[in-house]
Amino acid sequence: MRSCPPKSVPATPVIGAADASGAVVTSSVVTEVHHPTGEQQASTSWSMEIARARHVLLVDDDPSVVRSLSRVLRARGYLTSTASNGQEAVRLVTQVDFDAILTDIAMPGMDGITLLREIRTHDLHVPVILVTGEPAVDTAVQALEYGALHYLTKPVPMDALERALDKAVHLHRMARLRQRAAELLGQTSAHAADRAGLESSLKGCLQTLWMAMHPIVNSRAKSVFGYEALLRSLEPSLPHPGAVIDAAERLGQLDVLGRIVRERAAEPFIAAAKPETLFVNLHVTDLLDPQLLSPTAPLAAIANQVVLEITERSSLDRVPDVRSRIAALRAIGYRIAVDDLGAGYAGLTSFALLEPDFVKLDMSLIRGVDSNSTKQKVVRSMTTLCREMGMLVVAEGVETPAECSTLVALDCDLLQGFLFAKPGKPFPEAKWPDP
Repeated sequence: MRSCPPKSVPATPVIGAADASGAVVTSSVVTEVHHPTGEQQASTSWSMEIARARHVLLVDDDPSVVRSLSRVLRARGYLTSTASNGQEAVRLVTQVDFDAILTDIAMPGMDGITLLREIRTHDLHVPVILVTGEPAVDTAVQALEYGALHYLTKPVPMDALERALDKAVHLHRMARLRQRAAELLGQTSAHAADRAGLESSLKGCLQTLWMAMHPIVNSRAKSVFGYEALLRSLEPSLPHPGAVIDAAERLGQLDVLGRIVRERAAEPFIAAAKPETLFVNLHVTDLLDPQLLSPTAPLAAIANQVVLEITERSSLDRVPDVRSRIAALRAIGYRIAVDDLGAGYAGLTSFALLEPDFVKLDMSLIRGVDSNSTKQKVVRSMTTLCREMGMLVVAEGVETPAECSTLVALDCDLLQGFLFAKPGKPFPEAKWPDP
């Protein structure tokens, strides 16, 4: 959320106003823009920000009796700015922190729904109230989907409008306080609250997405066997891979995310001509993407070096003909890994359907394995069974020398964790712990 002070803007014609009866109507007048005083602009304390006058942006292409509406709102303690179209409103939103935005839906060039989406690229939290003189089910559904706080039909009684604005202001200030609390706790992300905000966040994420590389070491040779490509982004509102995947799933963009991840994972490996193995995570629905099987896909160029990881946390029931899809991937040259073994659906179905080349033990099994005899028995049994089935075992989340030495003794083939290196830009150096 921006924290820049309000700035002065030139007077512009603007939106719907109130008649003598208090109903929002339309006519032709122009209102001047009203802004906080210099003293309010200078204030940076949170307590003064919460106590300051309520600042509302009014948007409409019809030069209506906004002067009347502004006069009424000012009398009730509001400050008002106006815009005659969506583009002008977006410009103001980039310059001023508004407490609420009131906009008409039907406007040429950029309608109210599109404006809401644009606003979310600049401010994830400011409440938006949509007003229309032609209510329709489709616009009402869109308003709800994209996170409008209210969908009001003209003429709007002034008391009802003030209640809506009052609620908007209080909710926005609560969002600001929550954001401030998160910052004090070292949590700087600002999660999107609606579809428009989520779309903006995912767009920012995909534009800045990059793949960190995390070394996987051979427990016997004590050398790098390969690297796992891990999703990273500079988008603060989606601070970890789980949030990114959840956003993509909610927006129906998993295929887009998967393609970008695979492309970005392949790029540094191909550029550096790395001879090691590349582990790339798949969402289970990626198996449905025809592009995954394309011979011109970026990963296909190094398919013989690539292990596709499919987490055991996801159900394969969502994918028809799993066996044939996996067989097609193997024909290209890819190998398959079951990820997070011990943390997911925990059946034999994934093994039977995938027939993996690698099995990655979830870090919950690895944490403290050196001092837990039960975990040791489970890990030993798994490594023995996997070896009999021709699978290599990767122990994830190794953090201490004691865990490392125990896992070596339990015959884990490959080890991965912060003990050897942290994920980083291609390609971090892996160090074996001192004996």
